[in-house]
Amino acid sequence: MELDNKVAIVLGAVKGIGKEIGLALAKQGVKLILNYFDWEDSADEMRRDFAQSGTEHIIECTDLLKTDKIPGLVQKAIERFGRLDILINNVERGGWPVVHGAYVQEQWDLEMATTLRAKQWVLEAALPYLKASGDGAVINFSSIAGIVGRSGPASLVFNEGYSAANRGISLLTETWARIGAPQVRVNEIMLGFIETRHAEKTRGWGLLSDEQKQAIINHTLMQRTGMIQDVVKAVLFILKDAPFMTGAVLRLDGGYVLGGEKVMPMPQGVI
Repeated sequence: MELDNKVAIVLGAVKGIGKEIGLALAKQGVKLILNYFDWEDSADEMRRDFAQSGTEHIIECTDLLKTDKIPGLVQKAIERFGRLDILINNVERGGWPVVHGAYVQEQWDLEMATTLRAKQWVLEAALPYLKASGDGAVINFSSIAGIVGRSGPASLVFNEGYSAANRGISLLTETWARIGAPQVRVNEIMLGFIETRHAEKTRGWGLLSDEQKQAIINHTLMQRTGMIQDVVKAVLFILKDAPFMTGAVLRLDGGYVLGGEKVMPMPQGVI
C-alpha cells in the first residue's frame, strides 16, 4: 500500500502507542482522524504535536463505550476527506491484578466493553468505506494475555478479564479478514510487554518489585521490554510491505510466550 494521501482512523491517539503510530503515518502523508477519550491532561500536547506534523487531521473526543456515537466518528472522516483506507483499532482498558486486585462485575464489564466490544462496533461502522477504498487495511491490537493468561511472571500483570477479552480479539481478526477480503486486509499485532503498555512507563510496573520485574525480563528471550518504535515499525510493515497478509497475528513480544527456557546442547546419541 502506498500511504501518501491515504486516510486513517487511529484510536487511542492521545499518547503512547496510538499517538506515535499517528505521527508515523503523518510522516508518510496519511490524513488522520485521531480519537481519544481518557487522558485529557495529555490532549494539549497531542494537539501541538500533530499540528507540527503538518498533515491534515481531525482530533475527536469520542467515548467508544457509547456505541451509538461510533458511526458519527467514522462519518467525520468521510465528510472531511471523502474516503477511509486504514483503521488502527487501538483501544483497551488493561486492568492489572497488582493495581486492581480481583475484578468486581463492573470492572469485568468495562474490560469487555473497552477491549473487545468497541473494536467490533468501530469495524462495523468503518467496513463499508474500507471496502470502497479497494485497498483497505485494519490493524487490531491485542495482548499476549490472550495466550498466557494469569500465569507465570505475568500473573501480577494480566487478569482473567483482560486475558479473555484479548483471546476474543483474535477471533474477530479472523472473522473480519474473511468478511473484508479481498478489498480489505485485516491483521492483528499481539503485544507483549511494551514500555507504555504493561512495562516501564506505566503505573502498574512501578508497583512490581525489582525481582518481579526481572522475572518478566528473564522470561523474555530478547531480555528486554519492547519500545514504542518496535510497534510503529510493525505497523508500517503490515501497511506498506505485506499486501498478501490477512487474517494473521503478528506476535510482538520479544519471545515472552516462548519463555526463557534454554535449549540444551545436542547430546551425542547412542548410534
